[in-house]
Amino acid sequence: MVPATPAPLIELRGVYKTFGNKTVLKGVNLQIFEGDRIAVIGPSGTGKSTIMRVIAGLLMPDEGEVLLNGVARQSLIEDAEDPFHISLVFQQAALFDSLTVGENVGFYLYQHSKLTRKEIQTLIDESLDKVGLGPISALYPAELSGGMRKRVSFARAIIQNPETQNPSPNRKPTAKPTGMILYDEPTAGLDPIASTIIEDLMSNLGCKDATGCATYLVVTHQESTIRRTADRVVMLYDGQVVWLGRVDELDDSDNPYVRQFFNASVEGPIQAVP
Repeated sequence: MVPATPAPLIELRGVYKTFGNKTVLKGVNLQIFEGDRIAVIGPSGTGKSTIMRVIAGLLMPDEGEVLLNGVARQSLIEDAEDPFHISLVFQQAALFDSLTVGENVGFYLYQHSKLTRKEIQTLIDESLDKVGLGPISALYPAELSGGMRKRVSFARAIIQNPETQNPSPNRKPTAKPTGMILYDEPTAGLDPIASTIIEDLMSNLGCKDATGCATYLVVTHQESTIRRTADRVVMLYDGQVVWLGRVDELDDSDNPYVRQFFNASVEGPIQAVP
């Protein structure tokens, strides 16, 4: 018997999204399977971040569907929980300056769990250790370098509430894997060495690490991030998918959008914005 094709973890079907008089997404179709590592690329203003926010449940499409494990999402994430956890790592880390590192990493658990402060601190320490940071819980974001702040945001993204996955009263608090992580320009503004550290961290938290995230999508313009962290690439232009393939197919692709994008040419189907 031919093995059945696994159902997508997340699927976008004919997704449209309009802001004011501008239609940003125009019938986007995309399947994301468990274990996928996908880079979303394209020039600025083509809908990359909008797709990420639709997947995260922060925006609902005007038309089309978002399916999670084959079931259509009916509302925003703030109104109903998804069947698996989706974390978002923002471009600028988005840490609360007035909170310590530990309070930032454990913010969700402090607000939405019944765990003791000691149990939460255990989970915080585990998450910080996974991103290569030591006992820095008492420090504030202003005391950290840009690369360290980015890693703290990663630690916050992978921490989870064990109550939702192991409700036994005798449970031992242990950080569980996240269903999916969405990265928004994770290496933007970092020097090459710091970028490499972040790229390695993304891969180590990826599908080859059972303690991390099984699936992720990264929005990026940086070629090293595309080639070092992704298996598949989705290229958007004018709100539509104009190319989808494996990262090792980029160099041989004759797609005019791909060629223009990676050659940084002003000539081609992509219209340069003055």
